[in-house]
Amino acid sequence: MDNLTHTLFALTLARTPLGRAGRGTTAALVIASNAPDVDVVTLSRGAASYLQWHRGPTHGPVGIVGLGFASAGAVWLWNRRRRGGTAAEPAAPFALLVAVAAIGVLLHILMDLPTSYGTRLLSPFDWHWFAVDWMPIIDVYLLIALAAGLLFGRGSEAARRRNAAIVIALMAGNYGVRAAAHHRALAEAPRVFGPTLPSPCAPTPEEEVRLIDRWPRPLPRTDAGGRRCLVEMAALPSLSPFTWRIVTRTSNSYELSTVNLLDPPAGSAPWRVNRRVPNVWTEAARRAAETHVAQIVLGFSRFPAVRSFVDPAGVTTARFSDMRFAGGLISVNQPTFRVEPFTLVVRVAADGRILSEAFGR
Repeated sequence: MDNLTHTLFALTLARTPLGRAGRGTTAALVIASNAPDVDVVTLSRGAASYLQWHRGPTHGPVGIVGLGFASAGAVWLWNRRRRGGTAAEPAAPFALLVAVAAIGVLLHILMDLPTSYGTRLLSPFDWHWFAVDWMPIIDVYLLIALAAGLLFGRGSEAARRRNAAIVIALMAGNYGVRAAAHHRALAEAPRVFGPTLPSPCAPTPEEEVRLIDRWPRPLPRTDAGGRRCLVEMAALPSLSPFTWRIVTRTSNSYELSTVNLLDPPAGSAPWRVNRRVPNVWTEAARRAAETHVAQIVLGFSRFPAVRSFVDPAGVTTARFSDMRFAGGLISVNQPTFRVEPFTLVVRVAADGRILSEAFGR
């Protein structure tokens, strides 16, 4: 989620019993709830370095412990400098600050998990990404509920506690609505794709449907029988809980569509407006995928697609992109916004030499 949401949620938590541990607990919650995103400092070494470490150890078990202690330590030192608390609100003990801060870090990670962007829950012990596909990165409904809960009912401690409980209940309801809508969107997908949807490929452990998706997976392959078949399907969230981007991966392409659960069934051939993106992994494309930067990009990409062409000199230009962001980063449902982030272009000579690679183009 975005940092404004994390901050507002931390302030809401400070109105629950967590905030009564003593002076400094609100600050510890706010700092800890944003601390996992400290990995942004890796941008100083370039975009590829950032992608390599993004939502890595700071979003795993080491981050929960380490950032919990770091956040608590910063607040504890500040309390000591300010000569502790008052008789009405004594300074929180260091142990309690650590516990509260660790909870803040943990909840940050758990709020990132239900997004299609995902997070690396087990890093650095396991560098796989995990995602549930319920929430967008920025959920305006969540922001409104959190902001309203903090704005109103500030007159008394009881009112603040009551509002915090109401906001947390509204958050749970929002997550529940999106979870149900996600299930419905996947159920609608076969109708949206109609006869263009191929039959499933022979299932493998990597292709089983899971509540929590996990990647990176082995590079796409062509079905052994040479036929086009369905590998997997996903419904990605948008700003509206009723509009979903459907991504279907076949053995040689991606099929992209949008389903609005509030609209009546489309006409006789809704699949005519779907978008198809070729995804053919030639030997040159596989060679391009072996570079260091390509391994970073493909490790991040949940739905990696490659488009390549060969010039008269025999040089192959392979362009890798992630179909989660086909159409743009801000909203996958706005076809006019065509800048796709997290792309990599690699040029491979006819003899297999890597001539160049450019990330972010």
